[in-house]
Amino acid sequence: MPLKLSLKPGEKFVLNGAVVQNGDRRGVLVLQNKASVLREKDIMQPEQANTPARRIYFPVMMMYLDEGDAPKFYDEFALRLSEFMGVISNPEILNECVTCSRHVMNRQYYKALMCARKIVDYEDQRLGNVASSVQNSVDAG
Repeated sequence: MPLKLSLKPGEKFVLNGAVVQNGDRRGVLVLQNKASVLREKDIMQPEQANTPARRIYFPVMMMYLDEGDAPKFYDEFALRLSEFMGVISNPEILNECVTCSRHVMNRQYYKALMCARKIVDYEDQRLGNVASSVQNSVDAG
């Protein structure tokens, strides 16, 4: 099933590891086969993985973008997820952590990334960050 991306002028995204930027007009990109695609708002730089939840998100993002090197990032993910789950008591977020882990184990990295995004958003809300999202880390960097 094709993936249709509607792009804003100048919007960046990663396509199978390559950073691509849209031109000065709105654009539409249709991908006809499976590819790893992340919009600019979902991309995190290593130095932006500076909170417990972001330390979960980052290795999941790397597994998604570079599935061939996923084993290299798995141990970091497992360690950070275990640490996070050890201090969280919210049943909904704990369930999200388990779901994220299940997706990683099944190599469903995009689904795992969306779960990790919810964990980051929860952490941002708990820490009082008004505009919660991974985008904040992109804007800050």
